[in-house]
This record gives sequence, C-alpha cells and structure tokens, in this order.
Amino acid sequence: MKLPPLLRAMRPHQWVKNTFVLAALVFARGEQYASEGRFDPDLSDLVRTVFAFLAFCLGSSAIYLLNDVVDIEKDRAHPEKRHRPIAAGLVSIGTARAASVGSAVGALLLGSLAGDPGRPWAVCLVVLAYMVMNLAYSVYFKRVVILDAFFIATGFLFRVKAGGLAADYYVSHWLMLCTFFLALFLALCKRRAEIDLLGEDRGSHRSILREYTPQFLDQMVTLLAATTVVCYTMYTVAPETAAKFGDRNRLVYTVPFVVFGLARYLLLVQTQKGGGSPTRVLLGGDKWFVLNCVVWLIVVVLVLFTRNA
Repeated sequence: MKLPPLLRAMRPHQWVKNTFVLAALVFARGEQYASEGRFDPDLSDLVRTVFAFLAFCLGSSAIYLLNDVVDIEKDRAHPEKRHRPIAAGLVSIGTARAASVGSAVGALLLGSLAGDPGRPWAVCLVVLAYMVMNLAYSVYFKRVVILDAFFIATGFLFRVKAGGLAADYYVSHWLMLCTFFLALFLALCKRRAEIDLLGEDRGSHRSILREYTPQFLDQMVTLLAATTVVCYTMYTVAPETAAKFGDRNRLVYTVPFVVFGLARYLLLVQTQKGGGSPTRVLLGGDKWFVLNCVVWLIVVVLVLFTRNA
C-alpha cells in the first residue's frame, strides 16, 4: 500500500535509524541479567524509551521536510531524488514547512515525556540539540567535506545518549565508540555510492561530492571498518565485559558476525547494489546481511543466558 505523499515526504523508512535509541535499554538490561542473573524489566523505562524513539522520529522528519524544501531544485535534477513528494510537486512547499514545524514541536513534547523523573528535561534538550545540529548541517555543514560525515555520525551519538537518559542507564564508552565509528563508516559509504550513481556530473547535484574521490573514500571506509571491528573486539574481551558476561569471554564469538556484516555492506557499496542506503539494506534489501544481523542477535542472547553453563 502506497503511503500518502506527506507521510512519504517525512521518510518513515528512515526511522529505522532511530532504533539506536533503544541500544542503551537493550544492552543495559542484557548486562544486568549477565551480571546479576535476573531480568527485572521496568515498564516506565520502556515507555520513556519509546517516547524518546518517537521524538527522534518526528525530529528527523522535521529536518527531512525542511531539507527537501531547501534542495527542491537540486532534487528535481537528481535521478532518484526527483521522485520525492516535494520535488515531484505532490506536496506544496507551504504544507511541507507547516508539517516541519509541527513535527519539531511534537518531537520536543515527546522528548519532555521521555525524561527520567530525576532529569525531566534531559531527553528534550538532547532532541533539541539533535534538531539544531541537523539544521546547521542542512544549511551549511553538508557542504564542508569530511565534517559533513562527522555531523551525521554525531547524530547517532545523540540517539544513543537520549536512550540512556530515558531509561536512566549509564551508556558505556564502548557503546558510544562503536556507534560513532559504525555511523561514520555508513556515512562515507553513502558518499561513495552517490559518486558511483552520479558519476562526473555529481558536483551539480551536491557540490561537496566534487571534493570526495573514490580512492579517498575507499581508504576511509576500509579504515573505519577495521576500527569498528577492533573496537567491538576489545569490548568483548575487556575485563568489565567478562565480569558481566562470564569469564569465558564467550561474547568474542560474535565478532565474526560483525566482520561479515561490515564486509557484506562494503561489497554492496562497491557493486552498487543498495549499499548507499543503510535503511534499504536493513529493511530487507540484502537477505544475507539481514540474516547475519539476526544470527548475531541470537548468539548474543545465547551468550547472556548461558554465561554460567
């Protein structure tokens, strides 16, 4: 079923990125079970985390709508973006602006509901900072080479931090580092895919693409993939992780799945099979990538529930 044009303009398929908000809740609960041998879910934590997730969904949609209004002429000349509702004339500029403002207000309201009683406005402030940063990105920083990718990666850190504040859980430095390197890897992979799609004419669609070269991007994504693997591996064997997940360090068995996932994604980028869109891949664009993610999650759960076996 085809969604209404305005809803499509809000890019709900991109909301899958906001699942990073759930990371703190999932990992903290998992570590609690691993270290204490009990699973004691708190419904209020879950509800606040869901509010935080929805706040980021509306907050990101507010920026998407505004960005499509600003880039309407460039999008109309783009082979894929010209089909977006605003560029295609299915949603008027006035309607898009109104929806953007409404989404931003809704995001802040949901963010205020997501705050822990001890810090009621904490999540709301993170959501606000996320929208302000993305507004700055849309207006100027998306035209600053390399820094544009750092802005995108920082947005994922905001998501993870908001999830931790909503659930009142400490977000470990390992989780933040892995999130940042993975997000930066995905951002530069997207730039690589854009260059392949647009070719020599890429500068007329996005000026910053003139400053990126395929060789530089290939080197950077390879470096970031390796950094992500090393960071995740160190997490699995760290003393504090062993204390929570068992001194046998069984979590290290999940490393091959991380390596496979990154390698598979790199292959999709370089063979131009959808690797430029993380959401497309995660939503079933590549069955092997999705299957690998599912198996990785199953193995993590098995490690949690067999730590004393």
